[in-house]
Amino acid sequence: MTLLEDLQFRGLVNQVTDEEGLTELLNKEQVTLYCGFDPTGDSLHIGHLLTILTLRRFQNAGHKPLALVGGATGLIGDPSGKKAERSLNEQNVVVEFSNKIKDQLSRFLDFEGESGAKLVNNYDWIGSMSVIDFLRDVGKNFGLNYMLAKDSVESRISSGISFTEFSYMILQSYDFYQLYREEGCKLQIGGSDQWGNITAGLELIRKMSGQEEDERAKAFGFTIPLVTKSDGTKFGKTEGGAIWLDSEKTSPYEFYQFLLNTDDNDVIKFLKYFTFVSREEIEALEVERNERPHERAAQKRLAEELTTFVHGEAALKQAENISSALFGGGNLKELTADEVLQGFKDVPSYTVTEGEIGLIDLLVNAGIASSKRQAREDISNGAVYINGDRCQELEKTISGADKIDGQFTIIRRGKKKFFLIRYA
Repeated sequence: MTLLEDLQFRGLVNQVTDEEGLTELLNKEQVTLYCGFDPTGDSLHIGHLLTILTLRRFQNAGHKPLALVGGATGLIGDPSGKKAERSLNEQNVVVEFSNKIKDQLSRFLDFEGESGAKLVNNYDWIGSMSVIDFLRDVGKNFGLNYMLAKDSVESRISSGISFTEFSYMILQSYDFYQLYREEGCKLQIGGSDQWGNITAGLELIRKMSGQEEDERAKAFGFTIPLVTKSDGTKFGKTEGGAIWLDSEKTSPYEFYQFLLNTDDNDVIKFLKYFTFVSREEIEALEVERNERPHERAAQKRLAEELTTFVHGEAALKQAENISSALFGGGNLKELTADEVLQGFKDVPSYTVTEGEIGLIDLLVNAGIASSKRQAREDISNGAVYINGDRCQELEKTISGADKIDGQFTIIRRGKKKFFLIRYA
């Protein structure tokens, strides 16, 4: 199966400027391609993974990816897919965001060997450009009617668009030209909302390189679908916000659980999108999903593959340990302190500042029980669990033996109400 055939099977081909020409080029030579990532925040999120993984698929097939961090375009703001003007970040903030995103991208691509990836920052060539140079050398190649016809601009005309965001298309087009000239980059990939910016870049390459009309396909554009769930909602959003690739913002356990809870209607599509699992295995998992959906084998495979890719084998093991302890009959007392922090990040917590404390007093002080009378009733009725073990001892005192990894005690009241006890 060729690279493009595999991308077609996985549903990753949305639009291609010249599919026949790109197929011929990919079969003939090593192709340098790029995708841009604007530093609008201090972390990429799970939605960015589709383009990152697509870059990696091209790299695995022997081609050379360039990951562009938009240190310059991040100061401007892309109007694509936005209903209103973005808030502009200060330059020092964009620089900080750029460095963090560079660090993340460096984990997902291979930078060694003949097809080793390269990180580039468009501030290196746009930051020193004067207004006169920009208008005379680049801007003169763009007709106003041509720009107004692009979806990213046309959709914003009624609500309003500033000249700053209006010029974004020109800057991204110049990125493509710059990489075409300096790096031999012949392909830009992006989400489907980037089609207008990508084709504008191809037009600029043609004009600034002096190509004839019939030689326009020396460079190519390729878009992948925007990821949505079967119910039409955006992938990667939860009640708590986005699913980030930064483990400090979204823990590996939360990341793993998000994927494990993928709907049956979405899981096969997401296996194709987000993993390198073979066609044969995906088709076998689809049969399993249809015949034994309760086993959730496809969801487990998705969660394993993507958690490992983003956070590594050790983090996957942690996520599995926490999940087993919480939902699979595992032993809470075998968790590490870090695993406790991940698994019980969002539960109510209470800090004990004294030495040993009686269980009844702890239940009241931590707000687990409304009164000492209620605490006694809960203990007597077997509704209180310490680190997973039921406790019906009214005189119980919490001691060092009840601390997980010497730092935490997990109290459960009833079936689902967890509380995390910390120690000062």
